[in-house]
Amino acid sequence: MKTISPSILAADMLNLGEEIKKIELSGAKYVHIDVMDGIFVPNISYGMPIVTAVRKATELVLDVHLMITQPERYIEQFIQCGADIITFHVESTTHDEILKSIDIIHKRGKKVGLSIKPNTEVDTILPYINLIDQVLVMTVEPGFGGQSFIFDTMKKVSKIKDIIISKDYSIDIEVDGGVNSNTLLVAQESGANIFVLGTAFFKCDNPCEFTNLLK
Repeated sequence: MKTISPSILAADMLNLGEEIKKIELSGAKYVHIDVMDGIFVPNISYGMPIVTAVRKATELVLDVHLMITQPERYIEQFIQCGADIITFHVESTTHDEILKSIDIIHKRGKKVGLSIKPNTEVDTILPYINLIDQVLVMTVEPGFGGQSFIFDTMKKVSKIKDIIISKDYSIDIEVDGGVNSNTLLVAQESGANIFVLGTAFFKCDNPCEFTNLLK
């Protein structure tokens, strides 16, 4: 499946209900929710109450991206709030905790994603790739919206796609950061199938154009 996953980090939070309706009307299947703790990344966004509120507002898949240190501390709570996919960073915790977190998420009937920063090697996720449902490749440094797409990260997307094909795995590849109508096509050609959009989506006069770009 190919879909866009608009990030409410770029939404008008005073009118979040209307912004969610915009996502639904665009044909997107996911809502991307960026959780930042000010430690793992140099910014703070929002937490569980927002996930709960969005869950009440829509039946779309809640694609929750934890940019936090030791995410294992809060995984159960985010599941209870309504997350459908929980993605956390391979850089944010230990090997044992990654394995435990993957197990917990799957036992609760949810999907697991692992994310890597632009400078993190693909090899760091290989010990887990047969255990997860999604790989998120950050195409900017995590922590701030509105950054420019790092084209060199497409090498990582292509490498992950090759591994998935060679092993016959069923894993989504998501890209996040600086995605717009031009870079979406580049990411799609490299092998990504889920595209996180922030400012480009919420400032666009016709958000449907992004779903129309998916081949």
